[in-house]
Amino acid sequence: MQPKRIHWLALVFVVGGAFFLLGFFGREVYRQAPPIPERIVTASGVQLATRDQLLDGQQVWQSAGGQQVGSIWGHGAYQAPDWSADWLHRECLALLDGWSRDEHGVAYEELEPEDRAALEGRLKVELRTNSYDAATGTLTVSDERAAAWQQVGEQAPVVVAGLREDYAIQEGAIRDPERLQRLSQFFSWTAWACVTDRPGRNYSYTNNWPHEPLVGNVPTAANVVWSVLSVLLLLAAIGGLVWYRAAQRGREDEDPVEVPRRDPLRGLVLTPSMRAVAKYCGTVVVLFVFQVLLGAVVAHYTVEGEGFFGFPLARYLPYPLARTWHVQTGIFWIATAFLGAGLFLAPVIGGREPRHQRLGVNVLFGALLVVVVGSLIGEALSIHQRLGLDAGFWFGHQGYEYVDLGRFWQIALFAGLLLWLFLMARAIRPALKQRESRGLVGLLGMAIVAIGLFYGAGLMYGARSHLAVAEYWRWWVVHLWVEGFFEVFATGVLAYLFSSLGLVRRASATRAFVASTTIFLLGGIPGTFHHLYFSGTPVSITAVGAVFSALEVVPLVLVGYEALETLRLGRAAPWMEHYRWPIRFFVGVTFWNLVGAGLFGFLINPPVALYYMQGLNTTPVHAHTALFGVYGLLSLGLVVLLLRKLTGERPWRTGPLAYAFWALNVGLALMVLLSLLPIGLIQTWASVDRGLWFARSSELLQTPLVERLRWMRIVGDTVFMTGVAAFAWFSLGLWFGWSYAPEREPRSEPGIASLEA
Repeated sequence: MQPKRIHWLALVFVVGGAFFLLGFFGREVYRQAPPIPERIVTASGVQLATRDQLLDGQQVWQSAGGQQVGSIWGHGAYQAPDWSADWLHRECLALLDGWSRDEHGVAYEELEPEDRAALEGRLKVELRTNSYDAATGTLTVSDERAAAWQQVGEQAPVVVAGLREDYAIQEGAIRDPERLQRLSQFFSWTAWACVTDRPGRNYSYTNNWPHEPLVGNVPTAANVVWSVLSVLLLLAAIGGLVWYRAAQRGREDEDPVEVPRRDPLRGLVLTPSMRAVAKYCGTVVVLFVFQVLLGAVVAHYTVEGEGFFGFPLARYLPYPLARTWHVQTGIFWIATAFLGAGLFLAPVIGGREPRHQRLGVNVLFGALLVVVVGSLIGEALSIHQRLGLDAGFWFGHQGYEYVDLGRFWQIALFAGLLLWLFLMARAIRPALKQRESRGLVGLLGMAIVAIGLFYGAGLMYGARSHLAVAEYWRWWVVHLWVEGFFEVFATGVLAYLFSSLGLVRRASATRAFVASTTIFLLGGIPGTFHHLYFSGTPVSITAVGAVFSALEVVPLVLVGYEALETLRLGRAAPWMEHYRWPIRFFVGVTFWNLVGAGLFGFLINPPVALYYMQGLNTTPVHAHTALFGVYGLLSLGLVVLLLRKLTGERPWRTGPLAYAFWALNVGLALMVLLSLLPIGLIQTWASVDRGLWFARSSELLQTPLVERLRWMRIVGDTVFMTGVAAFAWFSLGLWFGWSYAPEREPRSEPGIASLEA
């Protein structure tokens, strides 16, 4: 077989096999999720909660911001406690203290070590024993445990109601006493799943997460073994990839490409639909600025609670709402940049402008604006408790990070993506008939279809779906749609651009695209499971997630080579100076792909590492450097490229753009190195030493050292924000004129004489 055909077969086999694994083991998530009891009763027959009440509590949690205020099973925000871990620890202390006073007449903290050990042994038996009857759907707990639940339940609502400023929860976050009671019942169930052994197993439904020494919640054998195997597989795969690259060096069967003497895209005629994309670029800049300002507010809340330099901002923009908008607007502007880039390039790829394409581009833009504005307003109404529980899920806040927008707005966004898919497909279809470009355009078309369809995975769960099931489908959206197919689409766009500019051969670009996509999706699709190690899933999820998520790092080992190749292409012809800054942004993407997605991603990927680090500030280290460092810079690079073509051949004053590029990268690095990473490592030490509850507690996060590190973030944030301002100033100047350099007298194409010589 020819190498090209081998690559295509490998891609089909990898994608098919990877999705088979994702679906097969996804079925196990449904089958082995922690049971939600039909009713919870005490040994003396008193009913504590029903299934409907537990699910009502889940909806209360969603309406108040859900994963944007604290976390459950490690997923969510990092400021307030992890409610499941916090409830479990308080329950342990309540039982131990009650037994100690009954048996010894003193508080638990005053006991001798041997007496403490005896009570802790009793505690393990009490909490780890599974008393759920699957036949009747009844969970029976002892009267003593029920009393402990009542005691903890009287404390938890105080936190959620907003009486703890150090957790940045606004006063009166939830006012209805019945809602607070349902919320406590829901928290008690999430903690029960964390400590109760699965039937026939010696580990809990969440694979012994969180770390809680009082009840023997420590890493399982599978957790440790699969971590070791994932590291070994990573080293072996990297070695094999490096060997393959070395073996292939110098074996190209083609003559070196002849670099064009002039820009092949110079004088590109802009169609009406291409000009209509300009508004997408402007929207990206506006949302980018808004998102960064919200990020500054969110970061400040971590040190001042409800205030912003003394002003009670949380009354109007509480922490959960600011963080929701920060995350959502980030997704919106990155997605808008990708959609705009596709719409701009579609007529170029297809070679013609389909009828009414401009109308479709404008209709899609209007629909996206409605979704953005409507969803942000709905989220505000929900968090301010102005909507009912069902209305809140549909029009307000779903409660799940990255897919916070209400279900109605989510469906509307999905419809918009289908419209984008239609507009892209009709525009690029003629290129599929051309033999030379069929392979590259066909693979790019597959990425377009995936982007259009895979967002629909977020519609596979409802307001009252099991938490483990909702997490499974949520990560389809976050990991596959955002982190997966957007990257495949971007790779295809860059491959098409470089081949169109004559810097690489179309066949070479196609082979590279197929090969890189195959390697990336091999680990990326089943690697989705590394987000679900401790979300009420079976051990098989840990095994698959650990092995394949390690492979996600493998292609990133060669991103340094990719960056050098990109720079080489940028220097291949003097006219490439025209594209200097888009290429600089693409080079920045390769750096953060290695550091953010690779280094900081693998820092938390092995199960034993994530066991202690899940829900700590090591997670936003990876999130910021991967989401902005990779997809954010890539989006900005695409916007700069579009603006370069939309403004024709007019020369730019690139000083602000150059400053923006360096300030964004340096600011991101300082944000991580001076604040997020040190805090995350301090929390990790605390998690290993005392338990995750302590790593997330205000007792640790309000210590002077951590407070100083939080304030240190202002250094990186300030540098970053000046970069944002410079980028916005430059973009605005393209509309009003100050970003253009004086026109030069017409002269011969620069560099032609030297190339001919």
